[in-house]
This record gives sequence, structure tokens and C-alpha cells, in this order.
Amino acid sequence: MSKTEKLRYSDKDLAYFKELLEAKIEEAQKQHELIKSAYLNDASNGTEDTAPQFKAFDEGSAVMSKETSAQLAIRQEKFIRDLKNALIRIENKTYGICRVTGKLISKARLELVPHATLSIEAKNMQ
Repeated sequence: MSKTEKLRYSDKDLAYFKELLEAKIEEAQKQHELIKSAYLNDASNGTEDTAPQFKAFDEGSAVMSKETSAQLAIRQEKFIRDLKNALIRIENKTYGICRVTGKLISKARLELVPHATLSIEAKNMQ
């Protein structure tokens, strides 16, 4: 066995992480849809029949709510992209290898943060 073969997770481990990632992607996409629908619903919950003072307050609140929803949607899209990139690393058999140290990222860390590309050691060096 060559040195590079030792520095990767087994196919069995990669299959386990692939299932974990696919479940995370499915859940993240559901969350993204909820965020998007909340954002779209904000536009239809108007204040046409309320007092002018409240209407001004409510419109300001709606703008903040839309900005927050948009930021959440953007973060969720990045999270989904990171998870999908992790799936590509599984296909390439480079998943779980720290991009700084070249060492394996611990299974415990990958279970908590399945899209991680840095070991705790490398993260602490940052």
C-alpha cells in the first residue's frame, strides 16, 4: 500500500459520510425552501387596513425581515454548495483530508461538520 492510500478514509467510511452528506443536503434544501417561502410571504402580508403610524413601523420591520431572510437564504445556499463540494471530494477519494496539514480530519469532527476541509489542528493555526 502506498503512502497516499493510507492517508484517506476507506471506501466503507466514504460511503457512510456520503449518506450523511446526502441527508444533510436534503435537510438543508428543505430549510432553504422554508426561508424562501417566508421571504415571499412577507411581501403579501400587507398593512393596507391599518393606521398610518403602524403602517410606517410595519413597513420598516418588513424591510428588515426581508433583509434577514435574504441573508439566511444566501448562507443556506453556501452551506448546500459546501455540502455538495464534499460529495465531490468523496467521489475523488480526497474527502476528510485536511487541506493544510494533509492529515485525516477526525471522524468526530466530520460527523459534526461534514463539509469540513480543515482539521482542528489547522483551524487552530488560523
